[in-house]
Amino acid sequence: MPAHRHAAHTIHGDHSHIGWDNALPPVLTVAPGTTIAFECQDASGGQLTAASTLADLAKLDFGRINPVTGPVYIDGAQPGDAVKIILEAFTPSGFGWTANIPGFGLLADQFPDPALHLWSYDKATLTPAAFSSIARVPLKPFAGTIGLALAEPGVHSVVPPRRVGGNLDIRDLAAGVTLYLPVEVAGGLFSIGDTHAAQGDGEICGTAIESPMSATVTLDLVKGANLAAPRFTTPGPVTRHLDAAGYEVTTGVGPDLMVGAREAVARMVDLLSATHGMAPVDAYMLCSVCGDLRISEIVDLPNWIVSFYFPRVVFA
Repeated sequence: MPAHRHAAHTIHGDHSHIGWDNALPPVLTVAPGTTIAFECQDASGGQLTAASTLADLAKLDFGRINPVTGPVYIDGAQPGDAVKIILEAFTPSGFGWTANIPGFGLLADQFPDPALHLWSYDKATLTPAAFSSIARVPLKPFAGTIGLALAEPGVHSVVPPRRVGGNLDIRDLAAGVTLYLPVEVAGGLFSIGDTHAAQGDGEICGTAIESPMSATVTLDLVKGANLAAPRFTTPGPVTRHLDAAGYEVTTGVGPDLMVGAREAVARMVDLLSATHGMAPVDAYMLCSVCGDLRISEIVDLPNWIVSFYFPRVVFA
């Protein structure tokens, strides 16, 4: 991969906002093709630190969750265009957290109690991070939330993903990827945050390795793109960091994809607990940061198959 471009501007993490609102004044106006370094807070907005305990999880102010840094106005961007976002580089902090938050996550009904795991990883080498004495997770930094302002006025929650991006939580939006987002308001009003050191496809417990870091991004413009929803291009393979030792895979089979997804994950939690002596909630959080939910079959009426892939390299 070629060397990334150096940032012409830096936007510090205190220039952040909660929710999307096209009335927010931009913190920076740039020409298309400008490279910017965004200092991104973690999903807790700094409420959880390396010194946090389970008691701190119970005190989370959800009104401060998922802050994003920005917005940035791109000169010439108009409705019907697309902002072309080149994800140049991520500079991680070395700290992260994963939590089971009551009422949140795919298996919230099965895991009603809070749990918190604090991560410390080598920010220079990004060697696999220790979850326990038997499990180490390969890292792949990316931004969970990348988006533009919506045309509709008012404040819109940052929690759900939207047609203009937002909380996409696509773990492949890593360095080297080019993302395209449809513009709905003049200038686009780009913001980014919710950075992760690693995540599995599905982010099943509701959190990844939530980690503050800097994201270097080039913002360009495609006139008249008329995109209906986000799309992106990767520069090469996307699972190389996990593929080395193969996978354990569990499935859910039936006519409902959500039920199938829940069953596939629950069966993997049971498998990891039985074979590695892990507490079920620890297995659940570990699955969230490195395991992948996939739709394997959706055409053979009346039953579909959802598979959950857990990388064996974690236990190597």
